[in-house]
Amino acid sequence: MPPASPPPLRPEWAFFLDLDGTLFDIRATPQAVRRAPEEVELVRRLQEAAGGAVALISGRAIGKIDELFAPLELAAAGQHGAERRDARGVVTKADLPLREFNLAEKAIRAFAARYEGLLFEHKGLSMALHYRLAPHLAEAARGAVREAAAALGAAVEVQHGKMVAEIKPAGYDKGSAIGEFMREPPFAGRVPLFIGDDATDEHGFEVVNRLGGHSVKVGEGPSAARWRLAAPAAVRAWLNEGLAHAAGR
Repeated sequence: MPPASPPPLRPEWAFFLDLDGTLFDIRATPQAVRRAPEEVELVRRLQEAAGGAVALISGRAIGKIDELFAPLELAAAGQHGAERRDARGVVTKADLPLREFNLAEKAIRAFAARYEGLLFEHKGLSMALHYRLAPHLAEAARGAVREAAAALGAAVEVQHGKMVAEIKPAGYDKGSAIGEFMREPPFAGRVPLFIGDDATDEHGFEVVNRLGGHSVKVGEGPSAARWRLAAPAAVRAWLNEGLAHAAGR
């Protein structure tokens, strides 16, 4: 298990932050997550201290990220890297076979409608079937997503996270997004730090480790991360403490 207490943060790092389960506490549904003003202020202060080298790396679509962090508009990778906005505000998106993708959407949406507690989420370039409210349907939900994805062939892949199964464009993940950011200003030449909590964050941990950076796993479970924090509250406390220390240096 990775050791606790990552080292004190440094302003010369590049900061990559997952959201749900990392910066924000997990809720029953993605729509139930509410940001607090102090969480937005924390990210703003971090961006200022790091010279703009902060990016949000999430399974959420970029539009939903912006809603949570308004009025801030940060560099971000949404839908597990399928869409990315660089520090200049330029957005790039993955291509998808739309006809087949729409057929897969119909199949999963119809499956979700048959069972109470299942939540279908269409994000634009990816789609998710959440079963947090119906954990007894986990295997059936995963099977439905796998079956729908099979019709799309190699263009997509299935990804499993905490109480969710998703279809997303193949070849994109949080690690590939972090790698792209690290080749661009203001991230290039810095030491990357990535904090995440889920299996979907492991790609990011692996990339950051290869770059000699700091990977931080939130919560329990096996991980490639080098450090460990117990919960989102511990993440916020560690970042606040590091910012206070940096301001007083």
